[in-house]
Amino acid sequence: MEALQFDYKLKPYIFSKIVGRFIPSVYWNTSLSCLQYCHHSEPHLPNEHWVKVKVKFGGICGSDLNLLFLNDSPATSPYVSFPFTIGHEIVGEISELGSQVSELKKGDRVVIDPILSCAAREIPDPCPNCVKGNYSLCLYKAEGHLSPGLLIGACRDTGGGWSSCLVAHKSQVFKLPSEVDDLNGVMVEPFSCALHSVLRNPPSEDDTVLVIGGGVIGICIIAAIRALQIPCKIVALVKHSFQAELATKYGANEIILLQKTTYIENLANALNAQVLNPLFGAKVIQGGADIIFECVGKKQSINDALRFSRNGGKVVLLGLAGIMDGIDWTTVWLNELNVKGSFAYSTEDFNGKRIRTFELAIALMRSGNVNLSPLVTHRFPLSDYRNALSTALNKKNHTAIKVVFEP
Repeated sequence: MEALQFDYKLKPYIFSKIVGRFIPSVYWNTSLSCLQYCHHSEPHLPNEHWVKVKVKFGGICGSDLNLLFLNDSPATSPYVSFPFTIGHEIVGEISELGSQVSELKKGDRVVIDPILSCAAREIPDPCPNCVKGNYSLCLYKAEGHLSPGLLIGACRDTGGGWSSCLVAHKSQVFKLPSEVDDLNGVMVEPFSCALHSVLRNPPSEDDTVLVIGGGVIGICIIAAIRALQIPCKIVALVKHSFQAELATKYGANEIILLQKTTYIENLANALNAQVLNPLFGAKVIQGGADIIFECVGKKQSINDALRFSRNGGKVVLLGLAGIMDGIDWTTVWLNELNVKGSFAYSTEDFNGKRIRTFELAIALMRSGNVNLSPLVTHRFPLSDYRNALSTALNKKNHTAIKVVFEP
């Protein structure tokens, strides 16, 4: 079986950190990289409650690229086990079932909720968060009969989407109806991230929402708000014109391009805010959006999220976790902002019921409320991973949104 695996070893790590500053491709393009293309045996079912899935599409996520560039915080290292096969955006077909799996059959098209919480780890006394259905907040991601791992794609026992096949616990597997094609299927995971964030921080119909970032998650936030039929005003701050087109297609009311000399004034106008001049330093914004979804995870985007929020507003951080210097937190105190993090997906309150985020994402696709297949712009075989990663990293040059592997 072919796979792209990540392994932490000190010499490749140091080599990549030093040389990668000057030659970015060194992070995945040499025998001294932490990422290696390899062939090995298929993962085995841990027990009879698991299934094996043949991968059809495995998405390249921004968090995967963050991993390859060795930007992840060491705070996450207790929740991974090396070497692991990367990839947590997965659509595939069941090829093998344990004897205790009754709701599925061979040949079923499925998507995988990759979170390795108490159910997958078969913890006999689940943690309080898992009891409530808040699987993304599981306390036992390094315990149970599995090796440590936040999710499939970070655990050495399960495999991942950047391979020919993987294994998943039956609680993680969701069948795709015929109305949802495979390209939408590979988008269920990122769309679920957006749904989780919006449902946990729902805008009111008279709110002004600012979405920072025109990548997959930013577009999915816009699509989620509209699929949930929330008629708020949405302003999107995006970097490229092709992202602007998609933001408009999925329901943004106003688009601001991230142009250094004009975007501050243009964004302030769109939010009915005032630009103030400090003695020195960055412009100060008075007023702003009611809710901001920050979907980039860079110093500039976080600073913009904090300063373009109205007094008493909310900032939801979906961008990649990391260690950053140069964040000005003054407005959090001065304007009494509510800053929330959002990780992955879980169980949501929707129309008076509790529903898994993946189930809701699939239902919204099935009903025709949202079609995310146009976001899949590039497909590559695993063996061509160098070009795939280069395309995902150079979005402007390739007009790329979602890049996927098709093993």
